[in-house]
Amino acid sequence: MFEYSLDDTIIAISTPPGYGGIGIIRLSGKKALPIAIRIFRPKKKPGARVLPGQAIIGNLIDFENNEIFDEAYLIFFPAPRSYTRENVVEISCHGSPAVMENVIRLGIKAGARHAHPGEFTLRAYWKGRIDIIQAEAVNDLIRAASIKQARIAFGHLEGRLSRQISEIRDKIVHLLSQIEAAIEFPDQNLRITPKKIALAFEKMIEFLEKLVASYDAGKALTEGLMIAITGRTNVGKSTLFNALLEEQRAIVTPYPGTTRDYLREKIRIKDAVINLVDMAGLGRASSLIEKEGMKKGNKIASQAEGLLVLIDVSRKETREDFALIEKYKQKKILLVFNKIDLPSKMDAAKIKNRYRDLPSLDISALKGTNLIHLKNKIYEIFLPKLKDGEDVIFHLRQKLLIEEILDHLKNGRELLESGFPEEVYAEEIRKIVPVVGRLTGEIHADDVIENIFSRFCLGK
Repeated sequence: MFEYSLDDTIIAISTPPGYGGIGIIRLSGKKALPIAIRIFRPKKKPGARVLPGQAIIGNLIDFENNEIFDEAYLIFFPAPRSYTRENVVEISCHGSPAVMENVIRLGIKAGARHAHPGEFTLRAYWKGRIDIIQAEAVNDLIRAASIKQARIAFGHLEGRLSRQISEIRDKIVHLLSQIEAAIEFPDQNLRITPKKIALAFEKMIEFLEKLVASYDAGKALTEGLMIAITGRTNVGKSTLFNALLEEQRAIVTPYPGTTRDYLREKIRIKDAVINLVDMAGLGRASSLIEKEGMKKGNKIASQAEGLLVLIDVSRKETREDFALIEKYKQKKILLVFNKIDLPSKMDAAKIKNRYRDLPSLDISALKGTNLIHLKNKIYEIFLPKLKDGEDVIFHLRQKLLIEEILDHLKNGRELLESGFPEEVYAEEIRKIVPVVGRLTGEIHADDVIENIFSRFCLGK
């Protein structure tokens, strides 16, 4: 990804693919304005100086044939007051793929190069306008599946998380300088007390542990939690799956074993994304195909963050019902008593009493009874809780590096408490600074940077 020159002027379509009322083409680099002027001709005062930040109406010109092919607006953002800290030009035209592709073709003909995914944001990073955490937040904001995720991502883009990480780095540097000053100048009475060092450790550890713990909530907001519907055959799993999706996605028949494989779909509950899985019923298989489906179902159930254990109250309880609950009761599960629209043949109260520590709800998937309550229960039981204004990390990269910082802090605390001399735990503290540099991108790792920006869309 880094073989090309960052001195090139780049061009790309910034709006999503397809047809739209408006399409935006973005250029960035030293030649952005001269290249744009070859394609764009102002309607008023042709050839007049383009003023920064002012929208100018004009026509798009095919300079090869001297033909007008659209009307557009042009805005010029001179360096360093632009997204990339380079000269940037944005051309807004009609959102026809043919028109926009022609602008790209002419721009490349005039001397630009087609941008790589995320290259505009990459340039903002290389020019020091944002750090890696903020760059990741740009993509998080674009791909936000809920307004809560968008708000958190915007906070990261504004630098809130970066500032907190920088504060940790400053505290580490300050603590290390105090310890090293005491080591280097023992006669100057500069020694910091072990109690103060221990307190500094505790505060940083407490903050970073909260950040690490927030990753589950971040993952729930970005990727979605996997919630699987499990139960015996023919208890209504596919009916419930369809009811929660509000569409007929799974085939439903009165015959046991209809679902041989699993189905996975995303649903939105409040501000969270749920990866809902419908799978083969568990129990005695009547065929090799059904047996394979059950095998897959068991694997999915073990991997899922939460389980809806569906129980059919229109049938008498069996050992299989109890075996299923026993098998998964150590996971986050919700007992769902289905088919309450039919005459009950089950002592549901007996099961609820036996598993009184497990949450439960009575529903009719077919009639839609209590489905709103079910969605609320799913949100309440399976989704990590977030306080307003609480920082959340979305990326495994961030989590792993923060855990590495935590390991060094905890090792340093343990060495301090064990009575080791300052030189020993100072070395552990010293290891933290480069890890923070990797977290914020001050220390460049090309493979990491390439991985981050390759996930961006073109034009951003």
